[in-house]
Amino acid sequence: MIQAIIYDMDGLLVDSEPLWREAEIRIFKKVGIALTDAHCRQTMGLRLDEVVQHWYQLHPWNGPSPKEVETWILDEMERLLRKKAIALPGVYQSMELFAQQGLPMALASSSPMQLIHAVVEKLNIVSQLSIIQSAENEALGKPHPSVFLSTAHALGVPPVNCLVFEDSVNGVIAALAARMKVVAIPDTEQSNDPRFVVAHLRLPSLEAFSKTHLNAFTKATL
Repeated sequence: MIQAIIYDMDGLLVDSEPLWREAEIRIFKKVGIALTDAHCRQTMGLRLDEVVQHWYQLHPWNGPSPKEVETWILDEMERLLRKKAIALPGVYQSMELFAQQGLPMALASSSPMQLIHAVVEKLNIVSQLSIIQSAENEALGKPHPSVFLSTAHALGVPPVNCLVFEDSVNGVIAALAARMKVVAIPDTEQSNDPRFVVAHLRLPSLEAFSKTHLNAFTKATL
């Protein structure tokens, strides 16, 4: 039985992936790494520290430390989010549905808290979320399930009674590893990835999720 809802953030609540690429391309250029959109897609779904370490190991730079580069990207990303972020279709509609059913909602993201706060404030959804959890506080990011397990613990709900909404393959794998039910809503650029078949349900957008789907999960028919 579903007792709580857990949302991912990037690519699910906001179309932040283009903004991430914009920030990464701009900042990595400062340390001599010319990234393209395709390069940035290779690290989609990873924590920022993992992204920076990935490129530092492939193309070590002189000067600023990886931690400093992380800070630059964070600050640039926060600026872009507060300026450009808008809710994706179905965000408010789905939250209204879950609120009507008395289901607590949480957010579990690979993004740092600095950016999570920027998004939830810009979208004005702070009051809807019982728990906000960042994988920056975990030893490992997605596809490791720790951020979801920590979120379930904070909610006081067994992991098997949580329903997760995710847009990335890494996120889907993490939710399944946590023994949670998961709805995959793939990013447009990943919509043909066959690995999403492992999700309990796959939809084109949050807007497509209905009370009928929720009832099906509650009755464990999916």
